[in-house]
Amino acid sequence: MYMPNSRWTWSFFAIALVQAMICLALEAYVFGEFETSLTSAAKNGRSGAARTIPTYLAIFIFGFFYQLVLVWDGLRARNTIQVIGLCIYNLGMMIYAAVEMDQVNAAVIELDDMGPGLIDTSAWRYLEPCLIAVPCVLALGTVLMSLVAWKLYDEFAWTIYKHISADLRMKRRYLQYQIYIALLKFDFFFFVGFTVQFLVIVHGDTYEFALTIAALVITVLLLFLAVWICRAENTFGQSVIIFLYFAGMAYFVFKLVRMYSPSHSQDYGATRHSLTTFAVLTILLLIATIVAAVMCLMNFNKGLKPHLHKGKEGEEGKFEGQGSFARESYAGLGGQQHQLGNVGSRMTID
Repeated sequence: MYMPNSRWTWSFFAIALVQAMICLALEAYVFGEFETSLTSAAKNGRSGAARTIPTYLAIFIFGFFYQLVLVWDGLRARNTIQVIGLCIYNLGMMIYAAVEMDQVNAAVIELDDMGPGLIDTSAWRYLEPCLIAVPCVLALGTVLMSLVAWKLYDEFAWTIYKHISADLRMKRRYLQYQIYIALLKFDFFFFVGFTVQFLVIVHGDTYEFALTIAALVITVLLLFLAVWICRAENTFGQSVIIFLYFAGMAYFVFKLVRMYSPSHSQDYGATRHSLTTFAVLTILLLIATIVAAVMCLMNFNKGLKPHLHKGKEGEEGKFEGQGSFARESYAGLGGQQHQLGNVGSRMTID
């Protein structure tokens, strides 16, 4: 399905796209300048400090491309919750970019302290302006996206107003389901982002390295499985998923404690703050996800499931399926047939 053809939807997408292009260009310049400043000895040794910039660039590339996918998906589905979540996501990227500036400076200092000739320290004066510019661009993008998101809220609400549902309880249940699914989409980025950084920065032939790889694979599978279990309203499966969320939260708390323990702190060096940022954001997301998962569990077997499994329909009085849940018939939610025909509805936070 194509994105709604309106001024505000295209404005929101354009802001995300232009922001991504500018930030990735700045990060590419920083990467090139940093790599040029390293000597062959530093590149061959490839310490954690020398891998700082490539790791940041990889995370930003993944983060911005994933954001564009979520922007398209959210606008296509007229998903107000996801649009609001994308503004918060952008704020998180801004925080990460702000942390990057301090971490790159720490990496340059660390490489210089490791021995003379490993890095040209004069490179910092070329890197600093770009590293300052990235969070500034993201801050401006966050403000603009938030303003447009407010307009989109009004626009989507007007579309919904014309197809309003009378069943407020069903509306609330779907809202809670929608929040849960949106949280899972953002969980995916932060889970993968933290784990990839951990693998690149702190690598080695240890049991912890193997455990981290296994955790990455299990996490991705778990997130996809969580969607299927919730849509199927499997009570036992949802209970297991919630337990695994608690286990995941314990895992990230363990990683945080380990990063700051005296016996392992030297392994993280210049990347400790960025890993801490990702870990804290992931823990906060997990807490919100657990709350949403419990609320969805409490809504099982209360009439929402049939609506989630209907196929996509483009006609009046129907609703679009898994991606958007955009319209559904008034009668389909248990209301009476209107004398003028089926009156569609769409779930929103109104």
